Amino acid sequence: MSGTNDKEIGDVILDVRNISLRFGGVKALTDISFNVREHEVRAIIGPNGAGKSSMLNCINGVYAPQEGSITFRGQTFGHMNSRQVAEMGVARTFQNLALFKGMSVIDNIMTGRNMKMKCNLFQQALRIGAAAREEEAHRAHVEQIIDFLEIQAFRKTPVGRLPYGLQKRVDLGRALAMEPQVLLLDEPMAGMNVEEKQDMCRFILDVNDEFGTTIVLIEHDMGVVMDISDRVVVLDYGKKIGDGTPDEVRANEDVISAYLGTSH
Repeated sequence: MSGTNDKEIGDVILDVRNISLRFGGVKALTDISFNVREHEVRAIIGPNGAGKSSMLNCINGVYAPQEGSITFRGQTFGHMNSRQVAEMGVARTFQNLALFKGMSVIDNIMTGRNMKMKCNLFQQALRIGAAAREEEAHRAHVEQIIDFLEIQAFRKTPVGRLPYGLQKRVDLGRALAMEPQVLLLDEPMAGMNVEEKQDMCRFILDVNDEFGTTIVLIEHDMGVVMDISDRVVVLDYGKKIGDGTPDEVRANEDVISAYLGTSH
């Protein structure tokens, strides 16, 4: 199931350098550096409280780190705001679902197209002329995503009525609607049963494979990560303790100690 064997991994698309983040006196991240190559599945793992979500929040502009820089496609930023990040082609899903529960599946995924809409809100509201044509084109794109994620049966269902695993799939669909170059997945398997996890793994690998999307995911489930990732960076208490292929990370003494709480 590993995505490593036959695909072309490109040049570095995202370069995180010496990022440190503090909240008051608390160090959330200390001098973290790693990179992401185009078309890879890059995982950030670590025990609870390791700083994984903080790292993702630095990448997508939610937090401004006190030190360090992030380079995306050759442009370097001390920090960007979330909208800039999205406009540059980075989308993310959220651990706590940020979906509109009362809205249908298709309308939720349509919200991911907002960045792509050229017509103004007034035209969109009246659905006149160009706006109507534009909306049709966006809807067609969204229908393709719905097919891809195998949720056709729920197109018109309010998202709040769906089981949790399917809600996570809709959240992924909304992020895909942005046609991102880099997709940040925040614990995509959290709270899922084994079958739902297997489905989500398959979709992540298919997104990576069929759309060529670069994926950065943070995840608790070490087994899942080792199965689908090309490279893994390991955080513990806000510091980097490992970085490499799944096999290299598996054999890393510091990583074993952090996860098992003992040294072997």
